[in-house]
Amino acid sequence: MKKIKIGLLTRIIIAIVLGIGAGYLFPNWLARTFITFNSIFSEFLGFIIPLIIIGFVAPAIADIGKRASKMLIATAALAYIATLASGLLSYFTGATLFPSLIECGSLSSEIGDAHNLSPYFTVTIPSLMNVMTALVLAFTLGLGGAQLSTQYLRNVLIDFRDIINLVIAKVIIPLLPLYIFGIFMNMTISGQVGGILMTFISIIAIIFGLHIFILVFQYCIAAIFAKKNPFKMLGMMMPAYFTALGTQSSAATIPVTLRQTVMMGVKSNVAGFVIPLCATIHMSGSTLKIVACALALMMAGGMEYNFMMFAGFICMLGITMIAAPGVPGGAIMASLGLLSSMLGFSEADNALMIALYIAMDSFGTACNVTGDGAIAQIINRFFAQKD
Repeated sequence: MKKIKIGLLTRIIIAIVLGIGAGYLFPNWLARTFITFNSIFSEFLGFIIPLIIIGFVAPAIADIGKRASKMLIATAALAYIATLASGLLSYFTGATLFPSLIECGSLSSEIGDAHNLSPYFTVTIPSLMNVMTALVLAFTLGLGGAQLSTQYLRNVLIDFRDIINLVIAKVIIPLLPLYIFGIFMNMTISGQVGGILMTFISIIAIIFGLHIFILVFQYCIAAIFAKKNPFKMLGMMMPAYFTALGTQSSAATIPVTLRQTVMMGVKSNVAGFVIPLCATIHMSGSTLKIVACALALMMAGGMEYNFMMFAGFICMLGITMIAAPGVPGGAIMASLGLLSSMLGFSEADNALMIALYIAMDSFGTACNVTGDGAIAQIINRFFAQKD
């Protein structure tokens, strides 16, 4: 018989529903079993987050530095600017609209505490380093790998990245539904699940609208350089958009994105360079979602926030997420360390971020890959004649 494969989003939704039901039905002794699992899993996440940052960022920087050229620098700069612009747009939109939709402090800052329930036991797994140390080390190793004439360090970094990808794909992602189940069970027992669900519903529609706006804006900018109708160009990229909705992976969508970009009028040599590169460094849709979700949860939890805090977070986010793996949820996994260190998120806050992000993961990926075509049009304007 053919094996039925259930997608991650479906598993997350099932976990949320079952977790809410379990919160009403499970006796304390059984609930504590899942609380014990969550305690151990969160310790493992804390341990692996710095390694994720090193595994993603170091080999990406080494690769970019080794292939340094004017076209690469221009593409990387445009992708980073687009990512920053999306994050800032998300922050200002959220700061304007969310207060009327979300009651400040409606969620307790102790959202993960299920009254007096505690795990049966805990396992402490200290991380090897903090997030900023991991980022500095990643830059040091990446730049060193780019400058050395030998390939040994770069090969080690690539192998380490592959190990981290395996850990995410084979350990973290499969266990995420169980982790989310435990979080929502906790929140149901503590009487806070209703506020969480209202927060989910309030921001999803706004985030989807922001995705549409940012794509139209990006193609209007590209139209200035390409001297073409932005809506025709955007329509040409729709096959890539809908392919990304299904694959939830920028890397898996590259063949379709590349084909549509060439059909849009970008020279094949320019598209062949820009599209694969942007699949790993252009994260407009992902950044937009993470910033909006983080801001909404901070408002609902009564946490203090300001523009400078989010400006620094967005700048670091654009770097930390480069070369996120081609598995659903890769970008949010890479950002967990920044959420904790820069925004003060707790274990339960991070779990909610994972659930919110994955609920909209395919739309963020679609926004990323469709925007790659706009960047390719701008790069084509300056480099097509030279290559």
